[in-house]
Amino acid sequence: MRDFQATTGLSKTPSDIVALAKAGDNAASACLSRYVDRFARGLASIINVLDPDVIVLGGGMSNIEQLYTEVPRLWGRYVFSDQVNTVLRRAKHGDSSGVRGAAWLWPIESEMV
Repeated sequence: MRDFQATTGLSKTPSDIVALAKAGDNAASACLSRYVDRFARGLASIINVLDPDVIVLGGGMSNIEQLYTEVPRLWGRYVFSDQVNTVLRRAKHGDSSGVRGAAWLWPIESEMV
């Protein structure tokens, strides 16, 4: 949102920016491309430190299809290895996965007594 506003002077939500990019808006497409590149760099740092088998995305931004195709293509530039075996996946229960996981951690009342 901040990047889009800085480059266009307009205030839009992330879903608006994605919709504009899909509709062919050049500013929104450029903004989304910068976001994807930054995201790839961030995940590459995780890969460099932890070397996970899989990274699972949740939350509202995990609904951006471009993340699943572009981020793995880009993160190789930023990983300190010739080969990246990490897979990027969508959370099984969509953008509610974090809430579902937190609910499973909540103690059942009978266990608290």
